[in-house]
Amino acid sequence: MWGDLKRVAEEGRERSILGLFETDADRAEAFSVTALDMLFDYSKTQIDAATRDVLLDLARGADVEARREAMFSGAAINETEGRAVLHTALRNLDGGPVEVDGRDVMPGVLDTLARMEALAEEVRGSDVTDVVNIGIGGSDLGPAMAYLALSPYRDGPRCHFVSNVDAADIADTLRGCDPKKTLFIVASKTFTTIETMTNARTARAWLSDQGVSADGRFIALSSNQEEAAEWGIPPKRVLGFADWVGGRYSVWGPIGLSLMIAIGPQAFRAFLRGGQAMDRHFRAADLADNMPVMLALVGIWHNQGLGHATRAVLPYENRLARLPAYLQQLEMESNGKSVAMDGSNLPVESGPVVWGEPGTNGQHAFYQLIHQGTRVIPCEFMVAAEGHEPELRHHHELLIANCLAQSEALMRGRSLEEARRLMAEKGLSGKELERQARHRVFPGNRPSTTLMLPKLTPETLGQIIALYEHRVFVEGVILGINSFDQWGVELGKELATSLGPVVSGERPADGKDASTRALVEYVKRYS
Repeated sequence: MWGDLKRVAEEGRERSILGLFETDADRAEAFSVTALDMLFDYSKTQIDAATRDVLLDLARGADVEARREAMFSGAAINETEGRAVLHTALRNLDGGPVEVDGRDVMPGVLDTLARMEALAEEVRGSDVTDVVNIGIGGSDLGPAMAYLALSPYRDGPRCHFVSNVDAADIADTLRGCDPKKTLFIVASKTFTTIETMTNARTARAWLSDQGVSADGRFIALSSNQEEAAEWGIPPKRVLGFADWVGGRYSVWGPIGLSLMIAIGPQAFRAFLRGGQAMDRHFRAADLADNMPVMLALVGIWHNQGLGHATRAVLPYENRLARLPAYLQQLEMESNGKSVAMDGSNLPVESGPVVWGEPGTNGQHAFYQLIHQGTRVIPCEFMVAAEGHEPELRHHHELLIANCLAQSEALMRGRSLEEARRLMAEKGLSGKELERQARHRVFPGNRPSTTLMLPKLTPETLGQIIALYEHRVFVEGVILGINSFDQWGVELGKELATSLGPVVSGERPADGKDASTRALVEYVKRYS
């Protein structure tokens, strides 16, 4: 099935994006998707109608629609772990039953949501001024990203997020907190994650050192009530979640408790409804008019088709500063695989390297490489029509202008002739004109997409996150991989556990390679 993609990729590799607009006056509309008041514009790519047909055939050939329904219906599509994949159930506020192994999971989902709301209201009504969420990976990136994104809606305690086992992370966080008014949320499904539990023990010791009892100061987000009880956290302050919710997909449930405490249950429900609305669009829209599907197919075109190995996510929204990191985990932990579902080697490259920063900061950092470097880096711009500071509307207008200008510049570029005229206007001539002109050439014909939204609200943030979740799902189905396991993180964890006693000096470094032994010796020499 990849042969047709390779064929159209070779045909379209040098295709002029500007030329596509010149031959099709309706291109902007024809190569965009509108859903839920959001606009996804992929017209500034080298995709033409024939290419889109090949991409859609890829999706149909991979049976994306059937796999999609299998996911929503509770089938065990996480085949390597024998689990359903039902983070969508966590935002299924108005939908019907969702069955796993013949049992409707929705009563439990809604009961957990009610317990979350009760706990959140209890905290919001108390004298707690600071909430410290201790987690890592999906137990940190999701709520940390969403808390910053929705800061205009915060009317509850300040939230802080500690994830790194580096002592600096928790030490710097606690330095600004009052131990008598600080609540800790320990987020670990097993309640054994080494980084999380190390930070949690440090937090408990900090309270003790300050003469404050830990009673009532901890909430556990975990399915291991026994371990939580050992910690002295009673069941009423433990929120569990099923094994059909993966960590990087878990912000919709108990892992989102810190966000709910910050913005309140009503705004959190709006966030859930945004995700649910995107779910409904994803399930109902035809493939060509389906925003997650077309976002995925553009990604397949750029990566597996044209061979562009990286993808820049560029939100022109300062409050989405953590979104690139969140999507980095979502994409790279999900689709960073080399083996297909059946255990065979992939016949094509898997997921791209995802990275980015918010605009306009990135323009003064890495856009130089994007515009004039030797590698093509597809860019995904994102911007809202309206900001949250109406009194500073001119700031937002400048922000939008910069976003649109960057995508236009990537497409249009600047020719050598244009650069020569520019230098002539500056009074240069001869060899110096030619030399200076060459430095001002922009190759252009570099692809980008733009996602536009009305305003960054709890509802639209929910739509955006669900959009990218489904994009990753579609790409994974087309690649034939399991997007919902993450065995690649296991080996490093195992080796870190064995190296801990070696670094501390409790055990010798016998059996370790020469490089590791030398590095351990260096640590011992200077610590």
